[in-house]
Amino acid sequence: MRNLPKRRTIRIQAYDYSTPGAYFITACVQNRKPILWNAEAATGCSRLSPIGTLVETAILQIPEHYPMISVDIYCVMPDHIHMLLSIHTDEDGRQIAAPTMSMVVGHMKRWVSMKNGSSIWQKSFIDRVIRNDTGYRAVWEYIENNPIKLDTADDMPDFENM
Repeated sequence: MRNLPKRRTIRIQAYDYSTPGAYFITACVQNRKPILWNAEAATGCSRLSPIGTLVETAILQIPEHYPMISVDIYCVMPDHIHMLLSIHTDEDGRQIAAPTMSMVVGHMKRWVSMKNGSSIWQKSFIDRVIRNDTGYRAVWEYIENNPIKLDTADDMPDFENM
């Protein structure tokens, strides 16, 4: 058997990803193909391609499937998506049984794949646990301005300590 390099874990060890709080999620298209925007987007036509529209629909449906989760802000880029998701407590501040971020993102990706007829996604996704208001505001601004800058997931600032 070949000795393949061990994949680095991208999750915080022993962290419960169903804990109330905010999460910055990035999911990329397989091979980073720019299939989520129309090629004519620069000329003022609708920015999202039909597959991009499917992705947007899936993102907007997250709270319908998981009422304790809100999509605070998102953007669909040509080859990836960013979402700021929050898991909420009940009216009395108690933790509600919530799915993990992996379950939520996996469900969203599977729905898009089913509607599209094939998977468009890279395996897994990138997440950041938002630790404070400064981090939340920084992520919000990054997502809000991302379509303007046409950044890639590789250029994301380090939000880990915010």
